[in-house]
Amino acid sequence: MTKVAIVTGSATGMGATCAVDLAARGWNVTINYSRSKKEADETYAKVKAQGVEAIVVQADVGQDADCRKLVAETLSKWGRIDGLINNAATTKFQNAGDLEDVTPEDFDRIFRVNTTGAFMMSRAVFPAMKRLWEESKERGAIVNVSSAGAITGTGSSVPYVLSKGALNTLTVMLARWLSPAVRVNTICPGFIQTRWIRDGIGAIEYNKMKDDEEQRTPLRQAGTPEQMSEAALFFLTEASNTTGQNIVVDAGDHLGLWPSLLRDHRT
Repeated sequence: MTKVAIVTGSATGMGATCAVDLAARGWNVTINYSRSKKEADETYAKVKAQGVEAIVVQADVGQDADCRKLVAETLSKWGRIDGLINNAATTKFQNAGDLEDVTPEDFDRIFRVNTTGAFMMSRAVFPAMKRLWEESKERGAIVNVSSAGAITGTGSSVPYVLSKGALNTLTVMLARWLSPAVRVNTICPGFIQTRWIRDGIGAIEYNKMKDDEEQRTPLRQAGTPEQMSEAALFFLTEASNTTGQNIVVDAGDHLGLWPSLLRDHRT
């Protein structure tokens, strides 16, 4: 049977790349969007071009009813769910040091999508994955897309960083309680070359950040959606003996190795 995955927030950026890369591996894919219908339709066309089946479902993962609808429409189409990538996220781009710019409403909105949404989606897919395990011993997999900011304490906003730290903890909890039917792991991307970041911080700051990544990080490169998808799909489709783990995908930026410390051993 052809495997099936749901990728939340898959109209653009990393989510869209994950959807297309899964299709290239022969998976059927549910593409999800909340507002970007045009881009979701474009991703759908790219997925279909890989010779697999796909559906597009509008849903706000911050709403439990929408999460259940997303799962129900996937099951109605294919009758199974093998994988879930919790990629949908939101933030408020701000100066992290300006604590007065953070409101309780910011926390509510950002946690609702980034953390609660991942929980509700995982809860919604679990019965289908558990049934698959009980019937055929085929194990499901969930990959949460967190952030390197959850490790370093830096990011687009205080609520965003905290929501991703909570998501890492959620991963460990779900890995315990959804086993043995489901593996649950997390990737923590650093800077990614996406429209989302460029629009959020502006083109000038975006280009400065990209240049900095290429000059300062140990691997001297700025992350791409393709590299993040590579890590996410490793956990989803391979890593068969791994659960409750997270990997930081940031060209080594979290190591804190500044150029002045590297001159003696790097060319």
